[in-house]
Amino acid sequence: MSKKPYYITTAIAYASKKPHIGNTYEVVFTDAIARFKRMQGYDVFFLTGTDEHGLKIEELAKAEGITPKQHVDKVTDEIKEICKIMNISYDGFIRTTDEQHEKVVQKIFNKLYENGDIYKGSYEGLYCTPCESFWANSQLVDGKCPDCGREVTKANEEAYFLKLSKYQQWLEDYIEEHPDFIVPESRKKEMLNNFIKPGLQDLCVSRTTFTWSIPVTFDPKHVIYVWIDALSNYITAMGYDPDGSSEMFEKYWPCDCHVIGKDIMRFHSIYWPIMLHALGLPMPKKLFGHNWILFGEDKMSKSRGNVIYANDVVDSFGVDGARYYLLSEMPISSDGSITYESLIERYNTDLANTLGNLVNRTVAMTKKYFDRRIMSGSCKEAVDDELIAKALETPKTVEKLMDEYRMADTMDAVMSLARRANKYIDETAPWVLAKDEDKKERLGTVLYNLLETIRFLGVVLTPFMPETAEKILAEIGTKQTEWASLESFGMLEEGSSVGEPVPLFARIDAEKFLAEAQAKMEAMMASAKEEETNVEPLAPEIVFDDFMKVDLRVAKVVECEKVKKSKKLLCLQLDDGMGGRQVVSGIAQWYAPEDLIGKKVAIVANLKPVTLCGVESNGMICAADTADGGAKVMFVDDDIPCGSKIH
Repeated sequence: MSKKPYYITTAIAYASKKPHIGNTYEVVFTDAIARFKRMQGYDVFFLTGTDEHGLKIEELAKAEGITPKQHVDKVTDEIKEICKIMNISYDGFIRTTDEQHEKVVQKIFNKLYENGDIYKGSYEGLYCTPCESFWANSQLVDGKCPDCGREVTKANEEAYFLKLSKYQQWLEDYIEEHPDFIVPESRKKEMLNNFIKPGLQDLCVSRTTFTWSIPVTFDPKHVIYVWIDALSNYITAMGYDPDGSSEMFEKYWPCDCHVIGKDIMRFHSIYWPIMLHALGLPMPKKLFGHNWILFGEDKMSKSRGNVIYANDVVDSFGVDGARYYLLSEMPISSDGSITYESLIERYNTDLANTLGNLVNRTVAMTKKYFDRRIMSGSCKEAVDDELIAKALETPKTVEKLMDEYRMADTMDAVMSLARRANKYIDETAPWVLAKDEDKKERLGTVLYNLLETIRFLGVVLTPFMPETAEKILAEIGTKQTEWASLESFGMLEEGSSVGEPVPLFARIDAEKFLAEAQAKMEAMMASAKEEETNVEPLAPEIVFDDFMKVDLRVAKVVECEKVKKSKKLLCLQLDDGMGGRQVVSGIAQWYAPEDLIGKKVAIVANLKPVTLCGVESNGMICAADTADGGAKVMFVDDDIPCGSKIH
């Protein structure tokens, strides 16, 4: 009998910078669901990836003096490394720069245009570059972007538009008729009441003011705007093609659940369903909009010194310590909060004291009293019933909570079983039973009940803390690790042996840790301030006439090669609009020659010629110092003619 398919996705991460721990929550949350569904017997496909186009990335790359592709390659590698660190079991990782994705997105755009759902017009509005979003003046908050609070700029350009207004009533009816389409309920109400019912405006889906995106095939001065590009990843990764889709797409679509942050719910609950409907495709079964993880009550930023990265948490608390904290700290109805104090408290209380101590002392007592052998559980007493009932109830509770994506409540249910087992130890006092030879059989039963409860914990924890679960199950020497094995209590093999008791979690010294964390935060704030202010003191004042003596011009790098006698120097042949010139620049340790060819730069054109390592230099390339002691060349827009004077 074939397994039932289950397709789940995260939103693809924007490849602008390394994500912090709050951004990492989504992929850990989704991984836990994917692992759980696999244990339930589903044929799971778990997709994540990166969104790599747009003006913001183009500008970041330009500021770094690299190509947009080089920038997104670097950030995507960082994101994949975080997935590896956090033990993420994705089945597919899509990049919007993948050739196949780009080709299919062009076909999707063309099909929507041919169907009359995309039309050409012009746009005049206010644009937020970080959010890649247009806003009406009435939508601004204190004159700034309502999503991120940053400045917006006026934009007026020719563009193509998707007819959202055409499908408003259909969308409204669909959401009302499918109450589980958007969850939790608060998200559905927000989308309907705040964004859909007030009226949908047609969506700008192309741009002409930047080039780092997918070209419109029939109008190549336009590039396809982010949302058609990014949202389509959920189907292009599955092999969708308007000309004929793959068996994989037919198997897994519609998606069982898109897991997304609340800040992009609008795009997924309005743009995405309308795109799919216009393409004649089924809707995803569920959109789950999760809250944010904040640092205390604030969003994370380097200037506040409160950015925490996944590797920071893993270094101190281990992979499963980090996973457990993220999954247990996010309530379904409000934002979660991460602080070092709460991290330490939850780690020490739940993992070191409750779970770790239970496993360690139970295995240690089995070693001490029965030479590691697991005895029969046949000498029962009434006190056993509550523990056994709690163990049998826990998997059912977990299944119910996971169906509702109540992850924090799930973690509490699991830890509740561990707490009950610790209480059982106090109730039965195995160390007292061990003193009476006549109670040996009863002692064996008490330890059996504890070890079987630990088996339940190991199996139930597998989707959430896979490494810890594996250690627990190996330590008690069981092969009964399937979810189905939790249907009855007593599957642990009598006569088998436990392993050596090894502490699963070492307690954290809170005072020492917090002192070190405070020092890191202060260093981060100092670094951010230095980056923002460029603290090198000003040179002595000059008068206007002094400045006018410097002739700054625009020049294009035609050829570039390393100076043979130097590791630091590059020799550049420049088109300066005046017949050309040769300039030698000490930037070889930061730029390869091929990175500069074709770029336009600012030069000091009237600098007296000098000879460097036997090569004549007629001018100087303008560059900025960086905080790490490096240099970044100041590149100039391609549309500025060579020889133009810079004022």
